[in-house]
Amino acid sequence: MSPARDQQSPVAPPSRGGGGMRLRGLIRKEFYQILRDPSSIAIAFLLPIVLLLIFGYGVSLDAEHVPIALVVEQPSADTASFTSGFHRSRYFEPVYLRDLREAEAALLDRRVSAIVHLRADFARRLRQTGGAPVQVIVNGVDANTGQLILGYVQGVWQKWLQRQALDRGDALALPVRLEARVWFNSELRSRNFLVPGLIAIIMTLIGALLTALVMAREWERGTMEALLVTPVTMREVLVGKLVPYFLLGTGGMALSVAMGTWLFGVPLRGSLWVLFAAASLFLLAALGMGLLISTVTKNQFVAGQVAILATFLPAFILSGFIFDIGSMPAVVQGITHVLAARYFVAILQTVFLAGNVWSVVLPNALALAGMAAFFLGVSRRKLRKRLE
Repeated sequence: MSPARDQQSPVAPPSRGGGGMRLRGLIRKEFYQILRDPSSIAIAFLLPIVLLLIFGYGVSLDAEHVPIALVVEQPSADTASFTSGFHRSRYFEPVYLRDLREAEAALLDRRVSAIVHLRADFARRLRQTGGAPVQVIVNGVDANTGQLILGYVQGVWQKWLQRQALDRGDALALPVRLEARVWFNSELRSRNFLVPGLIAIIMTLIGALLTALVMAREWERGTMEALLVTPVTMREVLVGKLVPYFLLGTGGMALSVAMGTWLFGVPLRGSLWVLFAAASLFLLAALGMGLLISTVTKNQFVAGQVAILATFLPAFILSGFIFDIGSMPAVVQGITHVLAARYFVAILQTVFLAGNVWSVVLPNALALAGMAAFFLGVSRRKLRKRLE
């Protein structure tokens, strides 16, 4: 026997009949494997619960109950009227301090996040033409929180001026009158923005990590080699791997949507069918990425690391889940177009908060369909019936 013939595997030619039976057998085998492997069920169902609870309750982009130091050098009825606005606001927890030096020390020690200083001549200058100045000192280490605190203080000041004008029976003379209308998230709850985007991160982990680990495990244990010498085709192997984990990922998606709407009160203004259709496209793309990673690496540890670095971290940082894509550099914005999570996050936030806005849903859905076809096609080409 020639050396070249020794390197070939004794692959039996696939029979033309019984394809459906073989496929059902492969799918049944994968379901048995899922039931015997607690880690797959944990990734699909326990991981979404943990991540949603952490981000839903532990992460907030809102600045509420901010400790703020009130320094009033000369208390009066005017200063009491002004500082009462901080007590009625849910954004502040005011603390009275004796002088500005003590307040600055508290700011340095991080005991307070801002200082509002009313000087001794506040009441007298309030009735003069120039008006009374109010000194506001904000901890600018966290620039976003500092800007929020400054805006909240200006809101308290504005409302106090309006009350003063109403008490005098006058109209508040302002050069510009601002009438704010907030669309889609009128309560300005960061949770409504975070939870839909978090579903995309969860689906990325479920789709890519599950399939990457499962396929790599098959190569490590040698069961893939045993499968290759059977009459099954590579297309049947691919479908047999996709169907069980697609259903598992759909279950994780349903759990995430249920927790987001019922537990965290995030509105779902769009169609549930549109949401799950987009989720199916994204899940196919994520499964294709996981299959491609496992086919190339053939090692569980390496496959897990590559799946996290290539799918989870880019989806977390560059998908628009937390950080606005429009504020990123142009080069980074270009990179985001190759991430499937970017398109799914846009669909999720639109369907949850705005509804079925087809000008947003359709282009992003087409992009997801193209990426799913690409990754599944490349995975099919890489998955060949060879042992080498």
